[in-house]
Amino acid sequence: MTCLELRTQSYREDSIPVLETERLILRAPKLEDAKHVAALANDKRIAENTRRIPHPYSHVDAEDFIATANVPKGEINFLITMRDGTPVGACGIATHDDTMPEIGYWLGTKFWSQGYGTEAARALIDFAFTELEHEALQAGARVTNPASRRILEKCGFQWTGVGLSRIRALNSSAPIDRFRLDRGLWTSLRRWSDVRRVS
Repeated sequence: MTCLELRTQSYREDSIPVLETERLILRAPKLEDAKHVAALANDKRIAENTRRIPHPYSHVDAEDFIATANVPKGEINFLITMRDGTPVGACGIATHDDTMPEIGYWLGTKFWSQGYGTEAARALIDFAFTELEHEALQAGARVTNPASRRILEKCGFQWTGVGLSRIRALNSSAPIDRFRLDRGLWTSLRRWSDVRRVS
């Protein structure tokens, strides 16, 4: 039995719900998704804007990501797909010790600038506040990545400052804008959104 097979045994796909939006489905990644994940993530522009994605990104990297996703007491990871099943990226919620949970996301470059990031992030945030009952979330975006900052701002996150974070693909640290969203603001924004839809 390989190390990958051992890790896959503890992987619980059925413990992660399927989240649906108007255009997207967020579900647990499966080992058979590795080829698509590797093809999407193997782009330097993606790796340089995330903390942990290496570049180049291989099929083995994708298998490792999937094999360690959603293990008990670990990060919660979703594969983002179109409604027809086409993978477009990934997102997740990480908790580190006693710190505030942090959301993260990335999309394949051909899916940029179409609103998919905001749509997926909103579904992830709603899941974090409703199902996981978190009181607040944090997130980060490289200061050179205005598109990611816009996604967070559209979702109600408020800027809290700038910090340094290690970027694996750069093999160095880079400035990161830090953001926070608490349950009270999220609830108010949801109510306002519901009122606008009814009007």
